Amino acid sequence: MIVYIKGRVAGIGKDYAVVENSGIGYRIFMPGSMLSAIHTGMDTKIHTYYHVREDAVQLFGFLSEEELGLFRLLIGVNGIGPKAALGILSVLTCEEIQFAVLSDDIKVLAKAPGIGKKTAQKLILELKDKLDLEEIFEQKGTEAAGAMDDRGQGSPHAQEAVQALMALGYSNTDALRSVKQVEGAEEMDTEEILKAALKKLL
Repeated sequence: MIVYIKGRVAGIGKDYAVVENSGIGYRIFMPGSMLSAIHTGMDTKIHTYYHVREDAVQLFGFLSEEELGLFRLLIGVNGIGPKAALGILSVLTCEEIQFAVLSDDIKVLAKAPGIGKKTAQKLILELKDKLDLEEIFEQKGTEAAGAMDDRGQGSPHAQEAVQALMALGYSNTDALRSVKQVEGAEEMDTEEILKAALKKLL
């Protein structure tokens, strides 16, 4: 119903911002990380999700369409409501959530308030097929997508490098992220990718 709101930030609360547009103040619930990026008096554009339930009508807002899209995916998971999704986006970036899901990293997702091991497993199970790693990197404008095949999976050498990093004690998410940041990985062997990835982790 309401796609976005452009206006002046009239006030900021613990978990919401009030944005004034044409003399109307809209109370918009937002992740803490995004609230810290705005301030009273500034002009802003908030991408919104209009949430209706029996006892309330609420607006949830985000600074980018990517964040809104991920929020929609999160609340589509059984047992994850809007407030829980905001909690996840308050402590993890979109990229961290995406990498954690694609690399089965339960520990990273469990950092979010109210998200235990079982809920993190459910998030991974239900979202993994809805995220495309190659598309994620294309959105980020990185050349690392070249190291992936048409299914969005890493090349054999890249996959071996990820496994080697995990054997060294790095988390699934950190290992995957560092390998995918290696430019020209599609032309390297496992050892070369591993060395380049380690430099990004040190």
